[in-house]
Amino acid sequence: MPRPPKPRWVEFEPSVTMFLPAGVPPGAIETVELTVDELEALRLKDVEDLDQEACAARMNVGQSTFQRLLAGARRKVAAALTGGKAIRIAGGHYLLAPRALRCGRCGHRWGRGHGGPGWTPGGGSGGAGRCHGGHGHGPWGRCPACGSPEVEPGG
Repeated sequence: MPRPPKPRWVEFEPSVTMFLPAGVPPGAIETVELTVDELEALRLKDVEDLDQEACAARMNVGQSTFQRLLAGARRKVAAALTGGKAIRIAGGHYLLAPRALRCGRCGHRWGRGHGGPGWTPGGGSGGAGRCHGGHGHGPWGRCPACGSPEVEPGG
């Protein structure tokens, strides 16, 4: 029995999830499905122009897994563009990547900006982040330096 797939970290969830060739009604064409994690692989490699090792680290996967995601995504996009097909972005096995946090009061920063290797919840601060079953102070917890609840994402 194969082990369950490990979720990939994604930093970007698209607000636009459907692309159609101009002048073709949506129900009249074939659709190619691109997963959110495949789109993230394209974004990291082709938009941010990162090397494969950095891309894999940001998605919390091995380089071979990243390469398979990227190759599959490029194949799907090329097939859609050359075949006049629609592209729908949906699904995939992913989690939103952990973010770096910043205190609005004292400016202290902790956590990992892209959830790369070495990231721990709360940045290893021993108490930052949500507590009491997810009902702690604000959505991001308290600052480990000054205790302020004025915590926001920020790298």
